[in-house]
Amino acid sequence: MLDKRFILENAESVQQNCDARGMKADVARFVKLETECRSLQQEIEELSRQANVVSKSIGQAKDDAEREARKEEGRQLRESKEAKQADFDRIDAEAGAIYRSLPNMTHPESPRGGEDASRELRKGATQVTPMRFPVQDHVQLAEQHDLIDFEGAARIAGHGFYFLRNEAALLEMALQQYAVELLVKEGFTPTITPDLARGEILAGVGYIPRGPETQIYTVENFDLNLVATSEITLGGLYAGITIDADDLPIKLCGISHCFRTEAGAAGRASRGLYRVHQFTKVEMFAFTLPEQSEDMHNYFCELECEIFDGLGIPYRVLDIASGDLGGPAYRKFDLEAWMPGRGDGGEYGEVTSTSNCTDYQSRRLNIRYKTKGEKGTNFVHTLNGTAVAISRALIAIMENCQQPDGSILIPEVLRKWVGKDRIGGAEDDDE
Repeated sequence: MLDKRFILENAESVQQNCDARGMKADVARFVKLETECRSLQQEIEELSRQANVVSKSIGQAKDDAEREARKEEGRQLRESKEAKQADFDRIDAEAGAIYRSLPNMTHPESPRGGEDASRELRKGATQVTPMRFPVQDHVQLAEQHDLIDFEGAARIAGHGFYFLRNEAALLEMALQQYAVELLVKEGFTPTITPDLARGEILAGVGYIPRGPETQIYTVENFDLNLVATSEITLGGLYAGITIDADDLPIKLCGISHCFRTEAGAAGRASRGLYRVHQFTKVEMFAFTLPEQSEDMHNYFCELECEIFDGLGIPYRVLDIASGDLGGPAYRKFDLEAWMPGRGDGGEYGEVTSTSNCTDYQSRRLNIRYKTKGEKGTNFVHTLNGTAVAISRALIAIMENCQQPDGSILIPEVLRKWVGKDRIGGAEDDDE
């Protein structure tokens, strides 16, 4: 959430930001309500003060008549206070609903507009090259090599789930090892997180845990939800805690399953592993000082690029436009990998993203830092970034590394964990 004082002093800019992000919000109404709340709060405090004075004076009354008069005056003051409090609660609830719906401000360099306005920043070290043979998508390749069982999973859990088999299972574990090894060398603390979190943590991070618009699975009769990303658990790790400034930045590498309802997702673009209800992800998360967050955001993007350059996958990096940003993000970069089997002739598909959420999440979760020798505390900045989302990385590897004979070359950086150079072809024939 935003600082209330900032909203009151910059209402026009906040409204323009909401409009640019396609968010419906009446900032002027919030300002009016918040101003009324502050005035009512002062009146309530004054009525409470007067009632206390009268209450203390009752014992000093000269006779019964004066005593009863002072009791009546106290009763009227309490009734007035209760009426004002009811007005305050009603107005504060409406103001709070608007306040919680306001998105983060937007980086001045982020493109303005809808999804189509996102700007390409760079391409990867590996270039897209035409394949001079009939291209198969990952579903066809998986069937040929017995890598993924969609039908078996559908019988057990429904559409959108899957079994990874044979080399696909080995590739999942190899991708985890590859990403974690790189991040640990960069000073990240490896962390295996819970797959469940309370509703207040999801709301604090910026996810909607319940309601018609949620993409979250909830556990009936419990205030628990399956996490859509370990951003939720890592972000909530320091909720309500004040961190020493000297300990920042804190860099965490989270390994977790991710669960998403993917309500409304359909069509050829969502075929196979692209939109599924469960997948494994290695996530980067950082808590920083405010002046550190922009550099950390660029650093996260560079790490994502390093991971996919190492895999030899063609990609592009996009600076995401304001209308396509989630509520917490101040700025967001997406890395889209080239997927030759997607669409007609190949398409880019998102495989990672990284966001600088500034102090938006930390205000909701009350995560602060304290500088030695200074009074008071301030809110940390939080950042998240996907190191590797296994399901989509598998699509990119299978489709980009397929060969004319239908075999699939395994990226060199993964071979030490998979134990072979390719899936199918002459190598498997020899075995």
